[in-house]
Amino acid sequence: MTTPLKTLVIGNGGREHALARALSLDPGVAEVHAAPGNPGIADVASLHDVDPLDPAAVAALAQRLAVDLVVVGPEAPLVAGVADAVREAGIACFGPSGEAAQLEGSKAFAKEVMAAANVPTAAARVCTTPEEAAAALDEFGAPYVVKDDGLAAGKGVVVTTDRAEALAHAGQCERVVIEEYLDGPEVSLFAITDGSTVYPLQPAQDFKRIFDGDEGPNTGGMGAYTPLDWAPEGLVAEVLRTVLQPTVDEMARRGTPFAGLLYAGLALTSRGTRVVEFNARFGDPETQPLMALLDSPLSPLLLGAATRTLHEVAPPRWKSGAALAVVMASGGYPETSSTGDVISGLADAEALDGVHVIHAGTARDGADVVTAGGRVLAVTAVAPSLAEARSAAYAGVERISFDGAQHRTDIALAAERGEVGA
Repeated sequence: MTTPLKTLVIGNGGREHALARALSLDPGVAEVHAAPGNPGIADVASLHDVDPLDPAAVAALAQRLAVDLVVVGPEAPLVAGVADAVREAGIACFGPSGEAAQLEGSKAFAKEVMAAANVPTAAARVCTTPEEAAAALDEFGAPYVVKDDGLAAGKGVVVTTDRAEALAHAGQCERVVIEEYLDGPEVSLFAITDGSTVYPLQPAQDFKRIFDGDEGPNTGGMGAYTPLDWAPEGLVAEVLRTVLQPTVDEMARRGTPFAGLLYAGLALTSRGTRVVEFNARFGDPETQPLMALLDSPLSPLLLGAATRTLHEVAPPRWKSGAALAVVMASGGYPETSSTGDVISGLADAEALDGVHVIHAGTARDGADVVTAGGRVLAVTAVAPSLAEARSAAYAGVERISFDGAQHRTDIALAAERGEVGA
């Protein structure tokens, strides 16, 4: 019998809470540690204080705890080389090298890899001056799509019909990627890979805009759901064949194998499936409903990817039914965020059948749990149908309150009504 694993999750957000929770329910895991974690993660893991952007400090903590597997949640530590430092310390780590994480760290690099791998994506121009940006905007026309080349926590993209707004966003960035606009619904498809074997997860959809009806500025994500009953049959197999495997193979060819979580943001356009962007880690908030529906243990998949033995692990299995997460954000988000506001009703929401509350931006203030970031909570529900999952999640939202709380009321509403199609 295999010895149960000791695991360490790096990060302090909703994605990390969802991963730590899944590991805590995994029969193959003996201990779950997290650093720095949050009050919700503290319910399923032992917390440790560490700077997640300090590779040496993370590696030293992993050694001190004698863990078998480190799981790096956020993108910034990956780009900073935390996974490299952990592996150099002789500990298995789920997450790409700093070099491979440039698939997310640089939009321009991702475009270069996609071109070499013949991956279908939007035509784009990389611009470093206002004159280049203006020319690219005029070449592609409205709606304008302007992306900060570097990391921006999911908020570095502006899509607008206002040329002045597009030019202003470009002017705030050192280097931008300006793209043609892609029509059609967007889909998030994650894949676990060890650098050669690729296992796609179940497709999900998230909601970036702050307000109902996809109005207002972009956020890190205000909700998500899975599965997508409206997605074309064979979508996952097509994306594996045309996007995921070619990208992983191209990264290996370059001598920078990508092992970890490859996140393909897709647009199902009138001209076929196109890649909007790559991320190098689990997405937030899609991870919340995906982990809630995962029916196979998480640890063998993560360890297989970390040790280049994924081909020896069975592909992921999924529960029937649907899962949905509704994000509750703090006052002022996404421009600012209110902190220190007392959160009430967490236990009442958790008492609902099929509902669990994922903490993202929370902290402890004495006996109280308080807001400590823009996206505060993700109220997540699992049910036999999408309609029932929506109803349960929003029932949970209604039981929770804090000053300035805001949330969208239409997460997956169009899908429930059968109004979404590729």
